[in-house]
Amino acid sequence: MFRQTARILARRTSAVRSFSSDVPASSSVDSNFIDAWKKVAPNLDPPQTPLSFMKPRPATPATLPTKLTVNFVLPYSSELSGKEVDMVIIPATTGQMGVLPGHVPTIAELKPGVLSVHEDNDVKKYFLSSGFAFIHANSVADIIAVEAVPLDRIDPALVQQGLAEFTQKLSSATTELEKAEAQIGVEVHSALNAALTG
Repeated sequence: MFRQTARILARRTSAVRSFSSDVPASSSVDSNFIDAWKKVAPNLDPPQTPLSFMKPRPATPATLPTKLTVNFVLPYSSELSGKEVDMVIIPATTGQMGVLPGHVPTIAELKPGVLSVHEDNDVKKYFLSSGFAFIHANSVADIIAVEAVPLDRIDPALVQQGLAEFTQKLSSATTELEKAEAQIGVEVHSALNAALTG
């Protein structure tokens, strides 16, 4: 039994499987479906699939690029579009994550915290409420946030006031919903306070 297992594992590991980022995106047409569609509805064009609308995947560069291309969007605006920077530091749920050119492809959930965009000696900081970051193999980072504001536009007095209010609401909450809402408020205002105090 163990010999068979070893042979099966050896056979499976000997075949090299390419990563999804190495496989070029190509439009695949199911000819059987098209033929069946034409038999049923000869006067109508076959429906389009999502693959027919997608652009081919960008090629992974052979050499390490010198800049990271950042797209930073909110539901109502685009803060950065195709901006070439040296590095970004994102507030991932697993901790602060620095992203440089050539970073491995990653998807990270964002938590309330500071997004730092480093370009030469200039550092622009935004406070994010939540969202996701998609780092692609071709040194492109797409950062999608629910809400964001430049750090220099936040009033520290209002943050302290909000933190006190939500802390009081958390201690006096009676239902699970009230506790959850107050806890979210405490977490966001605590992160805001930590971002402002350094």
